[in-house]
Amino acid sequence: MKKTLFFLTLTCSTLALQAQDKKIAEECFRKADYKCAEEEYSKLVQTEKIQKFKSEYYNYLGTSQRRLGKTSSAFKSYESALKADPMSAAVYANLGSIHGQKGNKQAALNYLNQGLKLEPENADMYLTRSKVYENLGKKDLAAKDLNQILTFAPDNIYARTGLANLKKNSGDLEGALKDYNQLISEKPESLLYSGRGDVYFKLKKNKEALADVNKAISIDPKFAQAYVNKALILFETAKPKEACATLDKAVSLGYEKPLLMEYYSKCEVKK
Repeated sequence: MKKTLFFLTLTCSTLALQAQDKKIAEECFRKADYKCAEEEYSKLVQTEKIQKFKSEYYNYLGTSQRRLGKTSSAFKSYESALKADPMSAAVYANLGSIHGQKGNKQAALNYLNQGLKLEPENADMYLTRSKVYENLGKKDLAAKDLNQILTFAPDNIYARTGLANLKKNSGDLEGALKDYNQLISEKPESLLYSGRGDVYFKLKKNKEALADVNKAISIDPKFAQAYVNKALILFETAKPKEACATLDKAVSLGYEKPLLMEYYSKCEVKK
């Protein structure tokens, strides 16, 4: 009896410690302290016995590593997450996204297609697949995915801005500006001001562009993309020191630094 009580006590203590570790990891991730999150999720994947939870922890570990610029480690963590739970749509989404960013478009499509079989109404995966199709020059398929989102989530702001961005990237800047104006009139959000700022930037209207990205940042000071857009405007207006500091801010908020190396090359002489 004493032996049984001992093991029960030990089990309860272990579960309590795991719950505490999970809480710490989640808090680190929420605060965008990805070094802390990486350390905590690394502990959790070693101690967790339930495969579904282990997969979840590996998935967050991979995302933390990805945002720290540790792409190779992120790949391994996502693959471990998939091995632990082959039915996790979230893992397929992340593998699709990271392969897409690294240039392996076919692998990205394979993972995203598999993920969408598990969750046919997963807007994030349609958004990612749309971007992959766009990068492949298949703009009709990109638009089809964005419109598919609107069939089950008609107010999805990312799908609607995605359609505006397809116009922008196709050179129809006035059409994109019209779409953004309409979206902002309906719902003035940080994402929309940042997006419209990029349209203004491409129209060579730097004053309007800077006003929009500053508005985006005032609405959401943690929106990393807005800082990236602001940095590009600052480079264009001959303010490299401020631009580089703004890039650093974007990275501190979770933007993946390897994706910004083209712009960071302009910061090499800042010190």
